[in-house]
Amino acid sequence: MRIRPRQQLLDLWRAHLKTSYRDDAWVWGGRDGSNAISDAEQLMCLLYPATELASFALDPDSIATADDVASVLSVLGDDIQIGGALVRMIEEFFDRYTDADGEPIFAGGSYFRDIGHGEPTPAQRELDVVDAYSMSLSLCIAALRFLRGLQRYLHQEVRREARRLNEQINALTPRVSSRLTSAMVGLIRSFVIHTPPFASPAGQEILALVNQTGADAKDVIADFSAALEQIRVQAANDVRTSQVPDIDLYDDSLAFECGWSWGIDARAGDVDEVASRIGKQPGYAVSEPDLYFTLVVLEGIKDLYSQRTQEPDLLDGHQLQLAESLKRRAELTQRFWSTISRFGTGRWPLEDLPWRTSDAKQSDYYSLVVTAFLIQDLLERESTTDLSRTVAVLTQLAQRARIINREVPDDPAAILHYPGITLTLKGSEGDIGGPLLGYQVGDFSTLLLKRSLQAARLARDVGIREQLFDLATSAMAHMQSRAISHGRSVGLWDNLAPTGNSADPAPSWFLTERMMECLVVAHYTFSGPPLATRAMVHTVIGKITEAEHLLNQELLQISDAAYSPSFAELAAIELSLDRARAILTKRPHTAESLATDALLRLNSLAYAREDANR
Repeated sequence: MRIRPRQQLLDLWRAHLKTSYRDDAWVWGGRDGSNAISDAEQLMCLLYPATELASFALDPDSIATADDVASVLSVLGDDIQIGGALVRMIEEFFDRYTDADGEPIFAGGSYFRDIGHGEPTPAQRELDVVDAYSMSLSLCIAALRFLRGLQRYLHQEVRREARRLNEQINALTPRVSSRLTSAMVGLIRSFVIHTPPFASPAGQEILALVNQTGADAKDVIADFSAALEQIRVQAANDVRTSQVPDIDLYDDSLAFECGWSWGIDARAGDVDEVASRIGKQPGYAVSEPDLYFTLVVLEGIKDLYSQRTQEPDLLDGHQLQLAESLKRRAELTQRFWSTISRFGTGRWPLEDLPWRTSDAKQSDYYSLVVTAFLIQDLLERESTTDLSRTVAVLTQLAQRARIINREVPDDPAAILHYPGITLTLKGSEGDIGGPLLGYQVGDFSTLLLKRSLQAARLARDVGIREQLFDLATSAMAHMQSRAISHGRSVGLWDNLAPTGNSADPAPSWFLTERMMECLVVAHYTFSGPPLATRAMVHTVIGKITEAEHLLNQELLQISDAAYSPSFAELAAIELSLDRARAILTKRPHTAESLATDALLRLNSLAYAREDANR
């Protein structure tokens, strides 16, 4: 199984449009119905690659230079028609998820699940969920970048349809920006700091997690508090808001964890400077971080402070302040989970599979999420420290999830893939009434694939990089076996779920969108330079140095270069060595091949001269 990100992204787009674009109209919804998250995921499958990868850009100039992209998008039309179709899709999304008062809708809808206490009530299905905030954040950034790129092209056009489309964009852009602001505020109000006493059940769970040596509890608490001292100070100075005045971040008798809950914190205060409802509506979620929602938020926040988002005027002044606030929370959260995952001097808590949460839940999925936090932390610091141990955890998780090993009948690991783990949304049964809600996530394989590819970019050891590529290849093969194989949605995901229409199964946009993200990451990984370690470079330098010295010796043998039959050969060797030096640190093995070839050719010249002398 070979990963071919460009071809596979084009295949995904082709299958996506066959499913979603019928009779000149966009068809919303998939296996899990239609809601603010699923529909955003459906749209992101097109917009995200188009705004992340230059070779997939959807402005008319770019499409004109990429025949394969133009062929896939031909169902939308050609030239300016493609841009117009995409603008209409974005408009439809904003029409569907904006209420009569002009407020954006972030409801979980059909993604909320019955976990044995009864079906969600209509009022509960309208509850905001952090997944919708995070996905809208990424969608709005992608939409703004696409609309801006399209407008740059339209300003050069004089056709009537170009003027109409430009007017549409002018009307749509403020709506996109408004939703972005609301999503950012929702994420700020959903950030939580959880400080249970160590004597409480939650505190005892945290203590048991970090105490991997069976040491005295007092000693472990002291070491744990010392390890988190800087994080507590940062939380107190940079992140903490007036919504949690009762938390003492300097009390060493309290445990500590931070991240994002499933929705707005029940204790969240108002954000007065925001005129929209999102800054003042009451929260329902308990003040405990959830690993899944924390991960999706960190992924979304990366889009805010990525280099591509630093385009002039993409964010207004208020949004820049909100982005900075979210960035501080993201950095704090990532540092915390990276620290706790490797706490202690012996076995890491992360290596004690499966990971245990402070509410006494445990799963290999949680272990994978914490591993994802650690890999992201290593990537941002460009550190290979502890990478080999992290890769060992990834490998073990792949084995336990039957991505490497063969699945057996009634295998308990199968639940990781379908239906996935069920998150309990504590507080969802609050004042509005109704049962306790659940939320299913089954992206174990795509999460493993994505992190393996990202970690491979960081690896500086050939063995570790090969191990990561093997993991990625196994995960990709697993996902390819789960692609829908018949019906309209052939090539999308997922074939594990039972469907009401077995002849034409609907796709899961949740999983398809995550596969798209993996292919974008693979594109970045393969676009980078190959591995070039110091030892590799040192070996090649020795060969180049020897070859250049022998070349100089051969040149000493030529009395008149213009009449020497060997001069052309020596000139070609010199060019090869110049090329070897130019690519030495980027492609050391190619440079070594050039140097080796030069040495062989120089040896042939020397042997021929010695033979002639004899």
